Amino acid sequence: MLAACLVVVFAAMTAAPARAALQIDITQGNVDPLPIAITNFMGGNEKDKSVGSDIASVVSNDLERSGLFRPLPQRSFIQQIGAINVQPRFGDWRIINAQALVTGKATTETDGRLRVEFRLWDVLGEQQLTGLQFFTSPDNWRRVAHLISDAIYKRLTGEEGYFDTRIVYVAESGPKNKRVKRLAIMDQDGHNPRMLTSGNYMVLTPRFSPNSQEITYLSYRNNNPRVFILDIETGQQEAVGDFPGMTYAPRFSPDGQKIIMSLQRGGNADIYTMDLRSRRVTKLTDTAAIDTSPSFSPDGSQVVFESDRGGSQQLYVMNADGTNQRRISFGNGRYATPVWSPRGDLIAFTKMSSGRFVIGVMKPDGSGERVLTEGYHNEAPTWSPNGRVIMFFRETRGAQGGPHLWSVDVTGYNERPVPTAGFASDPAWSPRLQ
Repeated sequence: MLAACLVVVFAAMTAAPARAALQIDITQGNVDPLPIAITNFMGGNEKDKSVGSDIASVVSNDLERSGLFRPLPQRSFIQQIGAINVQPRFGDWRIINAQALVTGKATTETDGRLRVEFRLWDVLGEQQLTGLQFFTSPDNWRRVAHLISDAIYKRLTGEEGYFDTRIVYVAESGPKNKRVKRLAIMDQDGHNPRMLTSGNYMVLTPRFSPNSQEITYLSYRNNNPRVFILDIETGQQEAVGDFPGMTYAPRFSPDGQKIIMSLQRGGNADIYTMDLRSRRVTKLTDTAAIDTSPSFSPDGSQVVFESDRGGSQQLYVMNADGTNQRRISFGNGRYATPVWSPRGDLIAFTKMSSGRFVIGVMKPDGSGERVLTEGYHNEAPTWSPNGRVIMFFRETRGAQGGPHLWSVDVTGYNERPVPTAGFASDPAWSPRLQ
């Protein structure tokens, strides 16, 4: 539970300015990963040493998966770190070509809490870059590891990390023609998965609230599609209104005060918002077409959505009050599932053209369209909270095929599978946890 994951953080030392050699330019594709040495965290007893080793492993895996870092094998280490507050022998780390070094220690306090410390060292500049301490419950060690990864990522790239986050998705099981679809949640690296719904009703398109505590999703109950809000920690859920006809693609506004969705009335679908406090519903589009998949800009001033009003499925942007609706996609093919980057600079989308399913990005005015990846069936992009990575699902062919989660860097590099126990679709990335 998130409430049990709260971590008290204390600054250990003031970080010295970073040398240019350790600043990674992450705006370029095909980055040469930074060689980094991550030692097993020390411990006062065997149990603490085991936890320290596990923390170091998670940090190493987090940084390696980002594509920006190359953790060096521990068998290559010359120095064995014996004290966290003593400067390392930098020459020993330069010999193995390490440019950065991470050391740490895990200790169980007398009150039962776990204390974790770490230091990030600039090997070439022979100085400490940052250092932090964490106090938490012992079963919370994995989250501490993700927080350390975030601190390292931010110090060396200048960007916020995305490791202390979660993914909600649709877990699928059973034969292809009779899939059971349940809401599931896990850490961004695939660990700590748990089911949120029973599977008695089909669920689709889960989306996080800005505070990461609630999820809005579509559920078919008694063959009636309705939008629900689920509290992740308590399991309580409620229907968002009782609308006649079909409802689709719900998503929270950036301030968490509204739900935006598509409602089908009179044979066509339009975009509506609902104020969650007053339950007042406002219609934003009014066309004889299908308008769906709305997504707010991060400042809440605009909405991107898909519509076939022009004769084919394309992307449109409008002001948050429904005014100034204009088309932004003009490439070949059909565009769908747009979602605005948390940075506000790009819109991710799915495009279908000549049997190809593409995940791409474009600027909010429609310029600069780029393909990040393509495949047999790619769909449903979702952004990491720092706007640098996109997760999506890819369907595999054949009677035994099914959807799996993948991620790709916004530059189009570092495409990787995301581990899940079974088939998985419709991912949604949480904001960074608080």
